[in-house]
Amino acid sequence: MGAGYLWVKAFHIVFVASWFAGLFYLPRIFVNLAGVAAASHAERERLLLMATRLYRFANLLMLFALAFGFWLWWGFDVWRGFEHGWLDVKLVLVALAIGYQHACGAILKRFVRMANRRSEGWYRVFNEVAIVLFVATVVLVVIKPF
Repeated sequence: MGAGYLWVKAFHIVFVASWFAGLFYLPRIFVNLAGVAAASHAERERLLLMATRLYRFANLLMLFALAFGFWLWWGFDVWRGFEHGWLDVKLVLVALAIGYQHACGAILKRFVRMANRRSEGWYRVFNEVAIVLFVATVVLVVIKPF
C-alpha cells in the first residue's frame, strides 16, 4: 500500500496504545478515590485532579486514534479486500471502548459530586474491562480469525 499507509497505521497504533494506557490507569485512580477516608480532603482533591487531567488527555488520545483509524479505513480503503467479519467485530470493540471512556467520565463526575456509592472492589473489576477490550482488539487485528 505504500509508505503513507504505513505511517498512518503506525500513528494509529501509537494513539490506540496511548489511549488505552489512560483507560488502564483512570479506573485505578477510581480504586484509590473509593478508598480515601472522608477526612482526607487533600488526598481526594489530588486524586480528582489527576483523574480529571488523565480523562481529558485520554479523550484527546481517543480522538487521534479514531481519526487515524478512520483515515486507514476510508483513505486507504482498508475495508476492501478483507473478509469483513474481523473488521466488523473490531468496530464493535471500538464502540465498546468509546462507551467505556464515557462511562469513566460519568464515574469521574460522581466522584467530583461526592456521589460515589461503589466499592474499591467494584472498581478493581471495572478496571479489567479495558484490558479485556485491548487484548481482544489486538488479537482480532493480528490473527484475523474470521
